[in-house]
Amino acid sequence: MELLDAHGEAMAVFDRAVRAIEDDQWDTPTPCTEWSVRDLLNHLVVEQLWVPPLLDGATIDQVGDRFEGDQLGSDPVARWSAASAAAREAWTRPGALDGRVHLSFGLAPATEYGWQMTLDLAVHGWDMATAVGSPDGPHDELARSLLDVFEPDIPSWRDSGLFAPPVAVGADAGPATRLIALLGRQPA
Repeated sequence: MELLDAHGEAMAVFDRAVRAIEDDQWDTPTPCTEWSVRDLLNHLVVEQLWVPPLLDGATIDQVGDRFEGDQLGSDPVARWSAASAAAREAWTRPGALDGRVHLSFGLAPATEYGWQMTLDLAVHGWDMATAVGSPDGPHDELARSLLDVFEPDIPSWRDSGLFAPPVAVGADAGPATRLIALLGRQPA
């Protein structure tokens, strides 16, 4: 898959899970043990809010703390819809993938940032779907693309504490199951 196609599919995975949230599930734990459903949604909203300024050339310092804290307000789904639409629009602008962006670890190609955001949307889409009992997570084509891009880097991420240790799966596990397991989640 091309980056923008993969990103669009990953965003759709997370969006479907958000739309499956029931009113009584906001405090439900997620596979990200430190986050409830509301916390996880807030995390993804914050990430989407960062996209337009970073793709426009802003530095981390210039963005500052404007996206810290609760960004969901009284209508979390509407806030997700607005933030994700603005982020997607920023990604699909002509030339958006041609530049470099300022990230916490330094200047990086916009495509690298795009793949990181795609992975985050896909994996957290699985986390959210699992938490709210929705059967929809990343599909095999998306998972295969993400494995192609990230599988060589995943062992070094474990040392950083970004993900839990991998979970063993059978040799016949499909791409989505392998991806989830490599990132320390227990597949269903």
